[in-house]
Amino acid sequence: MPHSVRAVVARAKGEPVTVETIQVPDPGPGEVLVAVQACGVCHTDLHYREGAINDEFPFLLGHEASGIVEEVGEGVTNVAPGDFVILNWRAVCGECRSCLRGRPWYCFATHNATQKMTLDGVELSPALGIGAFAEKTLVHSGQATKVDPAAPPEVAGLIGCGVMAGLGAAMNTGNVGRGDSVAVFGCGGVGDAAIAGSHLAGAHTIIAVDIDDRKLEIAREFGATHTINSSAEDPVEAIRALTGGNGVDVAIEAIGLPVTYEQAFYARDLAGTVVLVGVPNPEMKIELPMIEVFGRGGTLKSSWYGDCLPSRDFPMLIDLYLQGRLDLDRFVSERISIDDVEEAFHAMERGEVLRSVVVL
Repeated sequence: MPHSVRAVVARAKGEPVTVETIQVPDPGPGEVLVAVQACGVCHTDLHYREGAINDEFPFLLGHEASGIVEEVGEGVTNVAPGDFVILNWRAVCGECRSCLRGRPWYCFATHNATQKMTLDGVELSPALGIGAFAEKTLVHSGQATKVDPAAPPEVAGLIGCGVMAGLGAAMNTGNVGRGDSVAVFGCGGVGDAAIAGSHLAGAHTIIAVDIDDRKLEIAREFGATHTINSSAEDPVEAIRALTGGNGVDVAIEAIGLPVTYEQAFYARDLAGTVVLVGVPNPEMKIELPMIEVFGRGGTLKSSWYGDCLPSRDFPMLIDLYLQGRLDLDRFVSERISIDDVEEAFHAMERGEVLRSVVVL
C-alpha cells in the first residue's frame, strides 16, 4: 500500500520549492523503502531547481541522506529492516565494462529504483535517483549502504555526497600521500572535505584558496596549513612561493570555473596532478596551450563522486569519525526542518553555511 509522506518538490524552473504530500510505493524486487532521518542541502539540489541538470520537472529534491530501512523488496540481501544506512547515487551494477575491468567506482550503468514516486498522480524525478527531502523514499537496494548506527544521522548523511566527493577527490582521484603538497581551490563543503582528506592522507603542505576570508579561516580548522585570498593576490604565484618556486603535487579545483581550473593547472609542480571536482555548467570552456599540457607532464583528472565505492568507503569514513579522526560535525552549520529548504538555498547562495541539514 503506498505511503503518503511530506516531501520537498520543485515544480518548475526557478520557482521556490514547496512541501507537498507525495505517494511512495512499497518496495518491489531489488528496492528498499527508507525512513529518512536527515538530509543535507547540497548545491546539486539547487541546480535541479534552477533547471541546470535537466528539465524533467517536477523534481523530488534531496540526496545527501541517511535513515533507517523500513521495508525491503524481493531479492534484497545487502540490507534488512532496521539497518541504519547512508544513501548513495552510484549503486554499481557489477556487469558493465568498467565493473568487469575491476573499476566499479566508474560504473557506467548504476542502479535506481524502478517504481516512481508520485505527486497527484504525476511521476516525480528524484534528485540523483534518491529524492530524500522526504519522510520516506524509495531507492534501489544498492543505493543503501549499511553503516555503524552510533554515528548521528545528520553527520552520517553528508558522506552520501559532498563530503565523499571532496575526500575522494584527494584520497582516491588525486592519490594524495604522505609528504605531498596540495592546493584546494574553493573552500565550500566539497573543498573543505578535500582539505580534510589531504590531511588524513598525510599531506605536509595544504594550501586553501578562496576569495572569502571567513571560508579560509574555516579551512584551517579542517587542516589547511596556509591560506590564500585570491581576490587580493595571484594564487599561482603565492602557491609557488609557498612551495620553493615549484608548485604543488596535487591541485584540486572544487568550484567548477574555467578561471580557477586554469589557476590549478599552472599552480601544480611539473608532473603534478590536477583534479576537477567542482561541477561546471555545460557552456563553460577552457583553453590551454598544448605545449603547456605536454611540457608540464603529469595528469589531468575529473573526480566522479570522489571515485568512491560506497560499500567500501562509507563504513570506513564512519569508523574514522567514531575514532575521532574525521570531524564530520564541523560540516554541519545548522539543523533545519523540511519546511526551511528554500531559505537554506538562499543561505547557501550567500555563502553563510557549509551545510544546512534537514532533520526529520
